[in-house]
Amino acid sequence: MHVQEATQEDLSAVMTVFDSAMLETDVDTVREAIDRGDVLLAVREDRILGACLLRGEEIEAIAVRQKRRDQGIATVLVEAAADDRDRLVAEFDRRVRPFWNSLGFDIEPLGGGDRYRAVLKTDEAEETDAETT
Repeated sequence: MHVQEATQEDLSAVMTVFDSAMLETDVDTVREAIDRGDVLLAVREDRILGACLLRGEEIEAIAVRQKRRDQGIATVLVEAAADDRDRLVAEFDRRVRPFWNSLGFDIEPLGGGDRYRAVLKTDEAEETDAETT
């Protein structure tokens, strides 16, 4: 498996992955993110196994095909996103908190409900912080 940036030719498959995970993404948002280089794909043998939609440092959506879940695919996508960013931020509900926690994100509740915000500083960002103190 490898991670690559999505192209417009991947749009339909990306939408299928997001839709099957019941994520609230629309085709125009995904199309624009692909143009920015902000959609990462986990691919094996030309088949898209998972997708990660970013807006800068924010992970707006991440999904893996149902039959491929619990195989580390989402982890690989998050790690690839972190490679090019000083930090990553995600908002999610409590049922996926263990996933974000397992990746070392700092997690805090959002507004008293069952929503959370997670922040991950990459090694590069942490080194920059250490140099300035």
